[in-house]
This record gives sequence, C-alpha cells and structure tokens, in this order.
Amino acid sequence: MDWIQIAIFTTSEGIEPVSGRLYQLGINGIEIEDEEDFKDFLEHNKSYWDYVDEDLVKSKQGETCIKAYVSDNASGHELLTEIKNTLSELKHCDEQGKFGRLEVSLGNISEEDWANNWKKYFHPMPVGKKILIKPEWEELAEETDRIVFNINPGMTFGTGSHFTTQLCIEALEDYIDKDTDMLDLGCGSGILSIISLLLGAKTATAVDIDPNAIHIAYENAKRNRVDISAYTVLAGNVVTDENLKKEIGKIKYDVVVANIVADVIIALVPSVPALLKEGGVFIASGIISDRIDDVEIALEENGFSVLNTLRRGDWACLICAAGNN
Repeated sequence: MDWIQIAIFTTSEGIEPVSGRLYQLGINGIEIEDEEDFKDFLEHNKSYWDYVDEDLVKSKQGETCIKAYVSDNASGHELLTEIKNTLSELKHCDEQGKFGRLEVSLGNISEEDWANNWKKYFHPMPVGKKILIKPEWEELAEETDRIVFNINPGMTFGTGSHFTTQLCIEALEDYIDKDTDMLDLGCGSGILSIISLLLGAKTATAVDIDPNAIHIAYENAKRNRVDISAYTVLAGNVVTDENLKKEIGKIKYDVVVANIVADVIIALVPSVPALLKEGGVFIASGIISDRIDDVEIALEENGFSVLNTLRRGDWACLICAAGNN
C-alpha cells in the first residue's frame, strides 16, 4: 500500500491541540519534531549521553512539525480532507497565533496532483436506504430509485464517504419530513443540509466556521436544484459569535446536526437546547469511540438523553432529545 506523509507546521504550544485533533480523527501514530522538546530532553537526561552529534542538533532546529501518514486510497484521501478541515477550525480559534501557521505539506504526492488525482477514488456511493452520493463528473451506469446528491466538493471539503457523514445521513432519513426545519452546525460542503432538502425538509440552515463554506455549499445546492429560498448558509463560530447565535436563533429547529469532533460538540452542547423545538432531536457525530463517554457526560449535564447510538468502525453518532421533549 502507498502512503501519504502529512507534515503539519505548528509551535511547541501547538503540539498538544494538534495531536489531540489528529487523535480524534483516529490517527494514533505521529512523529513530532520540536527543537524545544529536544533541548529539554538533552538538559534533563545528561546521565544518558556524553556527546551529541552536531548534525543531529541542526536537524532539530527550526519550526515545530507534526507528521502523520494516511493511506493513498479513497479512505486516506477523505481522512486528509478531515485533517485539513479540523486544522482550519483550530486556526480560526487560535486568535493569538500561539499554534503557528497550521499549514500542511504533503509528501509522496504534490499538492497539484492532490487537487485532481483524488477524484479517481470518488465514485457514486449509496448511503442509507434512500441516498446516492454522486460526483458530478461521473455518469450513472444505470437508473436508480435513490435520491441522487450531486457534489463537486473541492479539495478542502468532505465528500460524504467518511463513516461519520454516512451515519448522519442514515439518521436524517428517519427524522426529516416535509415539515422539518433543520440546522447543520459545521456544514463543510453542505452535504447534510442539502440532502435534508432533497429528503423533503421545509427549510435548512447551514453554518461553518470557514467562510469559504458559504460559496461551496450554495454551489452544491444549485447543483442539486434545491429551492434556494429554503436554504441559508452562514459563517462564524456558534460558540463565541453572539450575532450569529441571534441569527440562527430566530427560529427553532426540528433537527440540529453537528458532524464535527468531540471537543467541538462538547462546546456546542449548551447552546443546542435553545435551538430545538419541542420533540426535536440533536444528531451529534464525528465522535471517535474513545470519546463517547465524554460527549455523553456533556449531553447529560445539559439535559439531553441519548435515544439511539449508531456506530461504524471506530466512530459513533448519537441521536439525542432535550429534556423538554
């Protein structure tokens, strides 16, 4: 199997938050190159060495770098997209720039090649009982009775092949009807909100921390010929942006979805009950198995009960009801 080396440039202070986000995405094996950590090791372990090669010292100088590896196949390319998304979120939250530039460099494959070559791994994909996700450059080999969602996500947004997105779609199939108002927190390319409209939702509102998501999501909405008047896409941090909170809080929703990572979901949970109609559900996904307990504790502390847990691989999706339901 071929592998892609991912180098993430950060600072000594950024090692823990970056590593934590990689861990939440299921990446446990990483390499850390940090000059300060190396100096600290030398200073506090003098009993174990009496000479340090000068070339080794030089190799440890410079910018802190965290390296990880993903397989050069469909799942690996989707994971690379998830890594870029979570680093973008982290950079947006790092207002003081303590974590460095948080940029990615790829080994074994050029950024230009990645822009086009990843498409060869992305083919029409059935999800749940009703949906077929189809890249717009592909033609269907035969007719289907599934609802076709056409997408051209670009490099930095998800394609729907990740387990967490699939679990959300399967949950939405059970809760979306013609009277549903839904809210997608962390919408990326707009997959979940647009699919909700295709499933018959009355309205869909999508929010992402990355302003680029607005253009991408609206383009995907037009690509799928949904009613744009029923679709709203906004950018900002739902946890800290009071104006954004007021904007999305103008109505209450039957379904609120957050397909992000555990720590962001935990931060969002206190804001969700006020957004839900009576009888509404909160669908929380992007949760790696080791973090389920942490998310469930946060949900319970904020008056939620878990109605159902969907699992695939190392990932979980929690379907929850607020205490007033």
